[in-house]
Amino acid sequence: MSPIATEIQKNELVKMLLESIGDGIFILDNQGRIVAWNPAMERITGFKFSEVLNKNCRMLNFNQCFGKECPTGCQDCGIFEYGKVDPTECMLHHKNGHEINVTKNARVIRDHNQKILGIVEAVTDLTELKKTRLQMEEATRRLGELNRLQGIIGKSQVMQNVFTFIKASAASDATILIQGDSGTGKELVASAIHTIGQRRDKPFIIVNCSALSESLLESELFGHVKGAFTGAIKSRKGRFEEADGGTIFLDEIGEVSPYIQVKLLRVLQQKEIERVGESINRTINIRVITATNKDLHTLVQQGEFREDLYYRLKVFPIYLPLLNNRKEDIPLLVNHFITINNRQTRNKVKGISRSALRSIMDYPWPGNVRELANAIEHAFVLCSGREIDITDLPLEIRSFNSVMPDNEQIEPQTSLPLIRPTLSKKNLIELLTECEWNKAEVARRTGFSRASIWKYMKKWNIPLQSGPKHEQN
Repeated sequence: MSPIATEIQKNELVKMLLESIGDGIFILDNQGRIVAWNPAMERITGFKFSEVLNKNCRMLNFNQCFGKECPTGCQDCGIFEYGKVDPTECMLHHKNGHEINVTKNARVIRDHNQKILGIVEAVTDLTELKKTRLQMEEATRRLGELNRLQGIIGKSQVMQNVFTFIKASAASDATILIQGDSGTGKELVASAIHTIGQRRDKPFIIVNCSALSESLLESELFGHVKGAFTGAIKSRKGRFEEADGGTIFLDEIGEVSPYIQVKLLRVLQQKEIERVGESINRTINIRVITATNKDLHTLVQQGEFREDLYYRLKVFPIYLPLLNNRKEDIPLLVNHFITINNRQTRNKVKGISRSALRSIMDYPWPGNVRELANAIEHAFVLCSGREIDITDLPLEIRSFNSVMPDNEQIEPQTSLPLIRPTLSKKNLIELLTECEWNKAEVARRTGFSRASIWKYMKKWNIPLQSGPKHEQN
């Protein structure tokens, strides 16, 4: 037995480390013979340690060693000359005959006199990584198609982040919690996740948890047997069973009662359900996506939502932004909804006037994307020309900026949050006073740039520093 093989056999710590490492590790002596082979190498290559002991690594037929095909042995490959092989992507030969895509790297092992004792090599299986990469590419392609079909539209950075999370979910069955205000598109995102995922050919079941009482929701989700309660004239599958193999989307999850929360926790933990009035466990294979417009973490702190269920639900959280925080997406959404309404009504509206778009951009959109979609549908009812005008918009949008004291008002920058709909000399002085003449703070509060604040101070002859009483008219 070679010196390095002897040392490995004697050192229990080394043997434990080899067994615990997830990547493939094997060690060769200074003659290039395999003397150690961890369980991960058995999994990657299909070869047991007994099958490779004292054999040359040539048997693995790595196709890339120092930029060339695997040579006859370590004496010829260059490892003793260079002392290491940096991480290199290559192929190795599996016991069953197929090729495995891996990365490998190697280092020589020396004693305290710098004498070479052997070589340690590490192998990382890239099969799953390649598979995940392909799934992500397929998800990206399908998401692009889905965006065009279903209206998940956005060029803003916050929406690009949402798209990234949606694509990442395609390669996983993790439970997803979608959080966002009403009208931000939670159901649309849930549908997209299912459609680009691995369960896309299976059912997609939607349940609004706030629409039913506790007893009706229990029956709706879990099903019931005949005679379980008054009116149960026959047995019925629940929505969990209907979703078997596919995805169930539980909307407004923050509304469910403590009793239903306990039952949901069991579904997530054990993937089992019991129909109402029955004691038989039924196994289900589903992906669970939930959504809420409530702050579940706050509900947990208040004791209104189970902490263990909360953490089960938010394995993969997705946060949908307010429309007011992604205003650069509004023109894209407007064009999209015009296209949809043209198709549905057979109208030929070509676009929207500048004044109408300006009003839409200035409006804070408390109802988010859903409210914008409804506003464009409203405009189609009134629109008599080739473009939507400001008079075609709903009253609340038209009247939002209608109270203008004089022609000295400034149009705020539409891409920033709006605190005040207009700015006049009087309220600019008031703001400067409140902010102790800090122009940057005034700019932040109003949504204007600091340069604009300076510009209008100069225009209205407002001093750059606080002083005597200023003209307010």
